Amino acid sequence: MSLADKAKNKAEEMAGKAKEATGRATEDRDLENEGRGEQAKSNIKDAGEKVKDAFRGD
Repeated sequence: MSLADKAKNKAEEMAGKAKEATGRATEDRDLENEGRGEQAKSNIKDAGEKVKDAFRGD
């Protein structure tokens, strides 16, 4: 996985955590769920990159 992909996925994950926390603090369930969704999306992308790396032998 390239360093740029790792950084992008991590940034997306952190943005999701921030949205989730903000939603929880303001009792905005939609924002909280949106943050969780962004985190899940980031984790799936990260897993896909790891699978590609495994097949490439990195």
